[in-house]
Amino acid sequence: MNKKYKCIFFDLDHTLWDYETNSQETLGELFHRYSLKEKGVDTFESFLFCFREVNARLWDLYDRGVITSDVIRKERFDQILASFGIRDEKFSRDLSVEYLDSCPKKGKLMPNALETLEYLSGNYNLTIVTNGFEEVQHVKLSSGKVDHFFDHIITSQKAGHKKPAKEIFEFAMKMNDIQFHEAIMIGDNLITDMGGARNAGIDTVYFNPYSVAHRDDVKHEIQDLKELCSFL
Repeated sequence: MNKKYKCIFFDLDHTLWDYETNSQETLGELFHRYSLKEKGVDTFESFLFCFREVNARLWDLYDRGVITSDVIRKERFDQILASFGIRDEKFSRDLSVEYLDSCPKKGKLMPNALETLEYLSGNYNLTIVTNGFEEVQHVKLSSGKVDHFFDHIITSQKAGHKKPAKEIFEFAMKMNDIQFHEAIMIGDNLITDMGGARNAGIDTVYFNPYSVAHRDDVKHEIQDLKELCSFL
């Protein structure tokens, strides 16, 4: 146990909850249920590829404060279907509603997430700090059967600020009654997670499972969550 820290802040999507696997499974179900191939989407692979491109672009805009979460909900499937020549507003809304309902109920976690949380929860208070939608993040944690590990679930909607703003981390510190030097942030995003934590003076652990090259200044870098158990 690292006695310097009292609380560990975790990002959720792509860090603990396996967004890519859960999303792909949900999209596969939608592709077949709505017969998208008959509507002009040539293959599931192209549908998945397009979703990932559009989704990443919209979330980047959201994280940078350019758009609101409502824009993601409204335009994500509009843009995806439009790329296949399908322009049907009601149909895209139906897909969006079902995706947002079904995906959070998938429970796949990142490798070794459960074992790592079991270890850390015995020594630290754990808190989620996420830019994800308030109503779905709780469902994701429950679906992954890890909600009981966390004392607080801090979303950007609850805090009134999005990562990388220091205010969301200050909100999390206040909820845990700690100072900045008593927390450490673990996440997969260099801008929102690592940059945001640095803005608040909080130590960082960059979760980089694919060993993506970068030049950011992070205190620790790991490729597997179980590595946390060696220094925390």
